[in-house]
Amino acid sequence: MVTQENEISPRLFHPNMKIIRCTQNDIVDILEIYRLATSYQKLKFDIHWPVFDEQLIKTEIADSHMWKLMLQDRIACIWSACFSDPQIWEERNSDPSVYIHRIATHPDFRGQQLTGRIIQWAKRFAKLHHKDFIRMDTVGNNIGLIQYYQKYGFEFLGLFTLRDTSGLPAHYQKGPVSLFQLRI
Repeated sequence: MVTQENEISPRLFHPNMKIIRCTQNDIVDILEIYRLATSYQKLKFDIHWPVFDEQLIKTEIADSHMWKLMLQDRIACIWSACFSDPQIWEERNSDPSVYIHRIATHPDFRGQQLTGRIIQWAKRFAKLHHKDFIRMDTVGNNIGLIQYYQKYGFEFLGLFTLRDTSGLPAHYQKGPVSLFQLRI
């Protein structure tokens, strides 16, 4: 479990923006944002997200892993943050890290550099929990996405074939993963 605080750095960026944990009441909105993000990915990339299982989202909310960036009282972005990801990070999972998954921005809020704000939040979140790294992954050799994360200071560690993808969302079976980390 991450922590019991509901808000981390509320209103960190301007009066109409805050980052808080998702609740079970957000499930319909979360699934819709993921659906919209997947539709966008299909237009831009060879590998895209599958339809995420509602139970996965419910579990991540119950485990306090799902977060949302609220802007103008609307969910602008969602993502998952946890402290362990052994199936993807394998031996490196022992490093004290925050693992960020499935950042998705509602189309109404694209182009506002909200991923950068999530990364700023993640730095504070990692420090609060005495972690040394922020880590992310993406499936495939997506040069544009690699450069995008590097722009935010992430080191691209390379492409890796996962040993065991059982239980992971379906897109992990479609290619190697690109691993990224940012030392705090």
